[in-house]
Amino acid sequence: MHPIEAAYFHQSHLKGRQDYGHQVVSVMLSCNGITLNYAVILYDKTKSKIKIVQDIAAELPEAPVVSYFLCDSWYTSVDIMKSFLKKGFYTIGALKTNRILYPMGIRQKASELALHMRKSDPNVSLVTVDKRKFYVYRYEGNLNKISNAVVLLSYPEECFGNPKALRVFISTDVSLSTQEILDSYAKRWSIELFFRQSKQKLGLDKYQIRSSQGIQRYWLIMSLTHYLCCMFKGKYCTFEEGYFYTIKLKKERITAIYRLIQHGASLKDVLMIAG
Repeated sequence: MHPIEAAYFHQSHLKGRQDYGHQVVSVMLSCNGITLNYAVILYDKTKSKIKIVQDIAAELPEAPVVSYFLCDSWYTSVDIMKSFLKKGFYTIGALKTNRILYPMGIRQKASELALHMRKSDPNVSLVTVDKRKFYVYRYEGNLNKISNAVVLLSYPEECFGNPKALRVFISTDVSLSTQEILDSYAKRWSIELFFRQSKQKLGLDKYQIRSSQGIQRYWLIMSLTHYLCCMFKGKYCTFEEGYFYTIKLKKERITAIYRLIQHGASLKDVLMIAG
């Protein structure tokens, strides 16, 4: 028996249970409206996810303009924030609701502070993000090992006060408005699209490779394919545009080759069409 290398049981938050397979750490880079995959790294437990992301931050060039590291609550650790800050990146990310805050110098979990939120509070505002409205409380102050940051406690308008609907966000750039922080965080959705596209179109969840090296090589080819689809027309386009254009072109070439063969074309002519 030859098991698949580097596969482990891990908690699937989507399925709500333990799942067996590979875990991936992925980083996207976005600039001037162009968003492309930068790294897809196998998490095999020989190195922590925090260390993996710190290493990625270390290899990035220093940001020439004000830039942001967007992440979910897995990566809003102080060590990661400091690694990106060294390269000129502020952090905007999600926080777990048990994160400790110090309003008025009183130590509280974010979830406990949220219990005292009122729509009429001066620090609470109604914000629209992607056509949805949220009641948001803005806290600015220190967290454990962070001297000053903005933390937003957010409820959907229709679920105000529901503990299960509470979402918490952090920005180490305290100059940003509440609207700017939430609009910026919403741009993190591109990484979720990358995984969805890779699974639905590029076989990320269907490969049958046993060796760790082979799996990582496959991911590299998959990432290159995703990039080529986004840049297929010689300029940036959506993945879907490039993917379907590629499929269409492939069908046209196959049809042309078939017709050439029907009419007795030479091997040389067929290879010219095949490219």
